[in-house]
Amino acid sequence: MNRTSTPKIPAPPAAALALDEQLCFALYSASLAMNKLYRGLLADLGITYPQYLVMLVLWERDGLRISDIGERLYLDSATLTPLLKRLETAGLLQRARAIDDERSVIVTLTSSGRTLRKRARAIPPQVACAALAPDVKDGGRSVHRALRTLRDRVLANSE
Repeated sequence: MNRTSTPKIPAPPAAALALDEQLCFALYSASLAMNKLYRGLLADLGITYPQYLVMLVLWERDGLRISDIGERLYLDSATLTPLLKRLETAGLLQRARAIDDERSVIVTLTSSGRTLRKRARAIPPQVACAALAPDVKDGGRSVHRALRTLRDRVLANSE
């Protein structure tokens, strides 16, 4: 009889369970800090951080279906719809049924939504100034690239 044994994985040291050793906590606390920074910067624009993300998508490409916006932001329609309603109430965008498929809703910027883009241009440099060390030579592109790679790996391994 051929017996194979499963190798035992050693238990991680106790320090591995320390809060400050957790990658998830480093990301979570960094996200909280970024949200706090953005909250202050976006107050003048009258929008929240999630609303800002929607506006960024529409400033890149106007006239998108809700499903396209959700895919771009990794949000489902149940989360996205209330954001869009508030932005529509604020006069920044319009929602209308697609002519080719009444189940789909097309989101377009209003003139106020397009104008807001000009005011929002000041935000990325302020974030870079607050978040990056003065000696970061690539303007934070390496940090940004590493975070996108991390996101993509986690998504690929969580399906």
